[in-house]
Amino acid sequence: MTKGILGKKIGMTQVFTEKGDLIPVTVIEAAENVVLQIKTVESDGYAAVQVGFSNKREKLSNKPAKGHVAKANTAPKRFVREFRGEAGEYEVGQEVKVDIFSAGDTVDVTGISKGKGFQGSIKRHNQSRGPMSHGSRYHRRPGSMGPVAPNRVFKNKLLPGRMGGEQVTVQNLEIVKVDAERNLLLIKGNVPGPKKSLITVKKAVKSN
Repeated sequence: MTKGILGKKIGMTQVFTEKGDLIPVTVIEAAENVVLQIKTVESDGYAAVQVGFSNKREKLSNKPAKGHVAKANTAPKRFVREFRGEAGEYEVGQEVKVDIFSAGDTVDVTGISKGKGFQGSIKRHNQSRGPMSHGSRYHRRPGSMGPVAPNRVFKNKLLPGRMGGEQVTVQNLEIVKVDAERNLLLIKGNVPGPKKSLITVKKAVKSN
């Protein structure tokens, strides 16, 4: 059975264990998750559960989107994502809450990383700089563009460019606490993306 939820990144804080150890955690608010569609191998070619998160105004939604969410008897959703796997006990219109997870579970967290704008090859690709002494003439440049023979720059050459704003998945993060009353997940460590961004939390694919 697939297990996943959509949420909003609130920010980071820290909690103490019973032993007194300090753990940095990321707080994710996962409210209003509704099952919009259940896909099966027979009808769609693959098995998945489609979930909607965060209501939006009817005015901002088109007719097909309204008809789609009407089957689940819910409001139009700002974000719609799928979780691959058998639906199990899920039904259309069912609300998915944070209590599907419990403290100690291992999860994979996906988000869009913070955009850094146009950056040089040192920051973007972790390259080393040249000597900064007087007369060096080589400080923070990208280095050789390649051999003379083809008279062009090969693909995949690490060059300056736009950095960040990419989908990033951090695997095998531990859930420290589940607050079912406030729909909060406290996940150990940091997760990709700025505050208020969409975060996908699902059961770890590499967990034992």
